[in-house]
Amino acid sequence: MTKKVMSARLPKEKVDLIEEIAREEKVDKSTVLDRALDHYIREWKLQRAIASYEDGAATLPRAAEIAGLSVWEMIDVLAKRKTEPQYDVEDLEEDLKAFGRD
Repeated sequence: MTKKVMSARLPKEKVDLIEEIAREEKVDKSTVLDRALDHYIREWKLQRAIASYEDGAATLPRAAEIAGLSVWEMIDVLAKRKTEPQYDVEDLEEDLKAFGRD
């Protein structure tokens, strides 16, 4: 993977915490920041997928794709959030046709 340099202005308190984490985990500060960004990006994509699904803008498979999850993982996430399924009789009929059960 190609790496690029990026700079950011951070409050001293955050820099101190990043340095503390790096020392405790015995990694460099770039690794700490990379892990933090990975976590944030995963969360951002998941929240975007959930919102799209709840708004009806994305189907379950599309929401899973947006989140970078399998459909089964997405179902689990939605169930834990007690999100109502966006699935109606028309969807069922389409699925049955797709599986040759009309």
